[in-house]
Amino acid sequence: MILGGTGWAGGLVLAAFFVSSTLVSRLAVPPAEGLDPKGDRRDPRQVAANGGVAALLALLGRHDAALGLWLVTGSLAAAAADTWATSLGSRSRAAPRRILGWHPVPRGASGGITLLGCAGAAAGAALVSAAAVLAGGPPALLPAGTLVGFLGMVVDSVVGAGAQARYRCPVCHRPSEWPVHRCGTPTVHEGGVPWLDNDAVNLAATATAGGLAFLAWACC
Repeated sequence: MILGGTGWAGGLVLAAFFVSSTLVSRLAVPPAEGLDPKGDRRDPRQVAANGGVAALLALLGRHDAALGLWLVTGSLAAAAADTWATSLGSRSRAAPRRILGWHPVPRGASGGITLLGCAGAAAGAALVSAAAVLAGGPPALLPAGTLVGFLGMVVDSVVGAGAQARYRCPVCHRPSEWPVHRCGTPTVHEGGVPWLDNDAVNLAATATAGGLAFLAWACC
């Protein structure tokens, strides 16, 4: 869909996101003991959450190629920023802090941020945006796409901290992000919106970035 809507320019942006995010994910340190994350191996829901918005918005490129490239770049820059922030932030020597409330949280907890992770988010968004410029996009797409991608990561952290579902296993007494713990025991809902899992949070972040990219395109 991205190739059909934005041609090889969008394809280069997609490749920059996919290759860089795959490589940087290998640098991630496992989360703190006791957490129950989904893991870094992509399943269909994760693919749709990270790339589905870009694929749909790319179709607008069939009517306006420049707009399509901006939208694809913005949404994929946000997906890259989130991946880079998570992977590099896991190596931070400083404990992550919850973006809402600013208190320390375990490494790998949803809504936790670090300075290193934020730097990684900016780098990932910049790399994807640079690919768009190299593919023929306007120079303004580099700073705009980087900012849009970074803001998408911030949205991801805020929604993850404030609204993502939180569960606890009644047997292991450990926190989880899922209705069923990895031990096979149904978990107890402790907070957040029950249906809002990490994939839904990622989808909200990339969709928000797509909207911000549209505003940036309109202003430029």
